[in-house]
Amino acid sequence: MSDLLRKPSGESGKVHDITIENAKGPKSEDWGFVGFGLYRLKAGESIAEKTGDLEVILVMVEGKATIAADGQDFGEQGERMSVFEQLPPHSVYVPNGTEWSASATTDCTIGVCTAPGMGGHKAKVLPKPEKVTRGKGANTRYIFPIAMEESDVADSLLVTEVFTPSGNWSSYPPHRHDEDNFPDMTYLEETYYHRLNPNQGYGHQRVFTEDGSLDETISMESHDVVLVPKGHHPCGAPYGYEMYYLNVMAGPMRKWRFKNHPDHDWIAQRDQ
Repeated sequence: MSDLLRKPSGESGKVHDITIENAKGPKSEDWGFVGFGLYRLKAGESIAEKTGDLEVILVMVEGKATIAADGQDFGEQGERMSVFEQLPPHSVYVPNGTEWSASATTDCTIGVCTAPGMGGHKAKVLPKPEKVTRGKGANTRYIFPIAMEESDVADSLLVTEVFTPSGNWSSYPPHRHDEDNFPDMTYLEETYYHRLNPNQGYGHQRVFTEDGSLDETISMESHDVVLVPKGHHPCGAPYGYEMYYLNVMAGPMRKWRFKNHPDHDWIAQRDQ
């Protein structure tokens, strides 16, 4: 199994705890910015964490919970009971040097997106994003930009959700953002938290560099996480299964600048 594929540790509690330290591996030795945790809670269960030197965006993937952060009570957050309802997500920003807690009022799934914090933002409920359609034909997908660079809501984190219809491609044409060379490109590590509908489905993701030094083709299932330390990273949803993923990106600069693979950029140019 690829070391870029992280399987959940179980079906309840904190099933993912990907940190800057344990994300490092043979294919991701330079990892230094992104972390991702995932809680699957039953109604009535509570959790709490300190942020340390990291900022956090809590994403209510599905279900509802009351959330408090940095001494503020933000009340019940969450609306969709299944992520595939495609309702706008509820999210809460928590700065570094504070703590947060959540109490599940229904069964729920909470994504914990982390990156280095600099104390530049206060704890708050983030505005619900509007759905954006991207791509054409079998490259069509639907985006909820939770915290992209257009919104000044975080120090380092870039967070977005993507829904890919059955049989479609996403993060496509293949593109990369692995050079610190603004404005041409920004270095951003990325995690993909995947879900499939129906739940027994699977999808495919290829993570590869143009020089061939990294070339992993990964088959992922619901609740799997794929690490993208560098290179191109397209996803395919097999016929019959919808694909969802929650992206977390971070790097030296909170901007998303990428380049398409030169062999496949013609697709993007044609569809403009």
